[in-house]
Amino acid sequence: MAYVDHSLLIDRPIRAKMAKTPETSDFTSIKLRIKAAIQGEQPNTLLPFVGNEHKEMSKGLMFNAKDYLQLVDDTGRIVRADKRGSMSEESAKILNRLNIPQENWIKMTTEFTKIFKGPVGNTQELTAYCEHLKRKRRQGAANCHRWLDSA
Repeated sequence: MAYVDHSLLIDRPIRAKMAKTPETSDFTSIKLRIKAAIQGEQPNTLLPFVGNEHKEMSKGLMFNAKDYLQLVDDTGRIVRADKRGSMSEESAKILNRLNIPQENWIKMTTEFTKIFKGPVGNTQELTAYCEHLKRKRRQGAANCHRWLDSA
């Protein structure tokens, strides 16, 4: 299922001018991750980064911390009106690996709560989730298909 960092959802503390940078934005997981990364660690209260997808995958996020921080930084520069920015080649590769078009990524990170109202993931993951919970209806399936299924 989709992992959503509060700092990616329009980076509210920065947009509200409560913080100037992600590393100073209180109460966000990006701040915890940056603080831990400086010490060469991962925060124990958040899912760890486990690298790219592989067969015997442990529980965690399917990319590394460096890619995550790059994607957050690029996204923040694009969505802020007072910042000049574009998607770096590194972030474009991450989104390509995740099968998410750049336009969809920006739309989802700036309007996530408008687009999705229930569980979020590609339709295969959403189906598995609903079967696990014995739900007969896949709430939000059309939006999950539109925004997260690869073209």
